[in-house]
Amino acid sequence: MKNLLSAISLAVGLSVSAQAADFTFTAIPDQDESALKARFTKIAVYLEKNLSVKVKYIPVKSYSAAVTAFRNNQVQLAWFGGLSGVRARLLVKGSEAIAQGFEDPNFETYFIAHKSSGLKPSKEFPKGIAGKTFTFGSKGSTSGRLMPEFHIRKAFGKTPEKVFKRVGFSGSHSRTVALVNGGQYEVGATNFKVYKKALKAGKLDPKKVTLIWKTPGYPDYNWSIRGDVDKQFGKGFKSKVQKALLDMKDLDLLKSFPRKSFIKATNKDYQPILDTARTLGLVD
Repeated sequence: MKNLLSAISLAVGLSVSAQAADFTFTAIPDQDESALKARFTKIAVYLEKNLSVKVKYIPVKSYSAAVTAFRNNQVQLAWFGGLSGVRARLLVKGSEAIAQGFEDPNFETYFIAHKSSGLKPSKEFPKGIAGKTFTFGSKGSTSGRLMPEFHIRKAFGKTPEKVFKRVGFSGSHSRTVALVNGGQYEVGATNFKVYKKALKAGKLDPKKVTLIWKTPGYPDYNWSIRGDVDKQFGKGFKSKVQKALLDMKDLDLLKSFPRKSFIKATNKDYQPILDTARTLGLVD
């Protein structure tokens, strides 16, 4: 049995010892691992203080691993993107999106281009990207894959593979920015907050990379919780978790996301993401 648990744990990037924590949560790996660990270790301390139970942040290796951990009850709470949240909630009866960042109802994807592409900023969808090399983020990302692919297909009536010379999946927004900045790809699609953070931190050279187009807003990141947490941790526990997230006022914690604050969310808020994912065949 121990060997079986170990095998399952390795498959989703978790450790057996971590599963012993009373209340566990994870997050999609949309940025570099060190940044995520610093952010969510602080969140674990905050939640533990407010929930009066032991809380553990469990890092995972991929978006799909975050969904799998949620499905298997290896974590009870997760910071998901719009698409990964929809996928996870479809797999766990009664699970709910309970909070989102103040900015998340109107999130944006930035299309960025290396100077070698010759592309310039545009208010309209930049059809000049056709024939270039292009990188998405993770295959399971809302802002790094779902929404940019939706707009690409809408503009050209073709799959990305038929639009671009070469298509890649960087695995994270930070990596997308780095690949376009380094010229390995001429064009990329990235989370607007990661782009701004990279620019501010000097990890993106504005002389080499240009923001060429912004998507219309759409709902994205969210905190989702399993439907059986009250059964596991006592009546009203889900409400306590939601209240703790909504009451988060520590500017250092909020800045690490970065978000102005957290506001209430419901599953209905993400219906546009579910509809889009079904249109592209990314969920059943």
